[in-house]
Amino acid sequence: MKVLLVGVGGVGEAIAAIAKPYKWMEKMVLADFNKKRAQSVQKKLGDKKRFPVEFVDAGDRKMIEALAKKHKVDLIMNAVDPIFNEKIFDAAFNVRVNYMDMAMTLSKPHPTDPFHQVGVKLGDYQFERAAKWEKKGLLALVGIGVEPGMVDVFARYAQDHMFDEIEEMGIRDGANLTIDGYEFAPNFSIWTTIEECLNPPVVWEKDKGWFTTEPFSEPETFDFPEGIGPTEVVNVEHEEVLLVPRWVKTKRMTFKYGLGDQFIGVLKTLHMLGLDNKEKINVKGVKVAPRDVVAACLPDPAYLGDKMHGKTCAGIWVKGTKDGKPREAYLYQVADNAECMSRLECQAVVAQTAFSAVIAMDLLAHGQWGGAGVLGPEAFEPTVFMSKMAEYGFPYGIKEM
Repeated sequence: MKVLLVGVGGVGEAIAAIAKPYKWMEKMVLADFNKKRAQSVQKKLGDKKRFPVEFVDAGDRKMIEALAKKHKVDLIMNAVDPIFNEKIFDAAFNVRVNYMDMAMTLSKPHPTDPFHQVGVKLGDYQFERAAKWEKKGLLALVGIGVEPGMVDVFARYAQDHMFDEIEEMGIRDGANLTIDGYEFAPNFSIWTTIEECLNPPVVWEKDKGWFTTEPFSEPETFDFPEGIGPTEVVNVEHEEVLLVPRWVKTKRMTFKYGLGDQFIGVLKTLHMLGLDNKEKINVKGVKVAPRDVVAACLPDPAYLGDKMHGKTCAGIWVKGTKDGKPREAYLYQVADNAECMSRLECQAVVAQTAFSAVIAMDLLAHGQWGGAGVLGPEAFEPTVFMSKMAEYGFPYGIKEM
């Protein structure tokens, strides 16, 4: 398989590092706006032939198309902030290659009732074009990170193998990670974090469809496994709520994230000051997006690994019945930062986000997954994915509740 990797930040680096040992990965082009960053990752990988470096502007569709043609790739892997998704998605379609991303095209809140009604939903741009992709025989596998991604596979597995009827499903994400030397240092892209945390969260209910609530709503305490323990989680906008109900039968679907009071306070302050704005404004004759300024002021999550300690847990809680009896279970994956740094030289959050994309590439390369159209991870047979998780160093667990 030949892959054009658009974006060689923390997650992009982890994708390349995880894929490196596997011979089915014939070539992975490391393409980034910061060419020096891509070259430093190439140096760490120690394989210039299989991991060539290219400059790319992710907002330039024609440049992406030219690189895909130059390297004769089979797949374009989108590993940049989702503001660029439409350009990359359309580029793959135009050059007739398959496409993958870890976050879908962006939403727009309802213009008059944002905390009750959906506006433009996450992924609408992509799903509106699904028939064209299917007609062309091309696959766009959207939302194949960890959340969304791995947990969506778990949702399909729960339906197919663990439950006769599902009453409710909910992604529950928590961690006990600490970072030395910083009062505030997000362990993932602050651009993406602001987007998903400050937008109105989406909830799915069978009788109501998709609707929204206020940010950080419905707090609950969830007991995470493997030493992380009880953590308060709150509603956050996320792709799983838009993906899972398309392929899995559940009466309710939510996404809740353990952010912590300090993090929520910082996000609310950014919003209050207008620093979450992603549109460019004029600052003394210079056009700049306030959100980009915030990102530039914070440490790059890709370089925080040696200062991080602890574990991060991603998983899905499922409530329903099996053989006429009530059942609750949590299907999850826990990544330990020390282990990820030792094995991959990548911090836990980006490594955990990256491995699902590589497993999906493996399954596509070997014909175990396939299809055409715009499909989420729930659309595929789950056991072949889950059977590879331990091989890739990210074993899953199931906790009966």
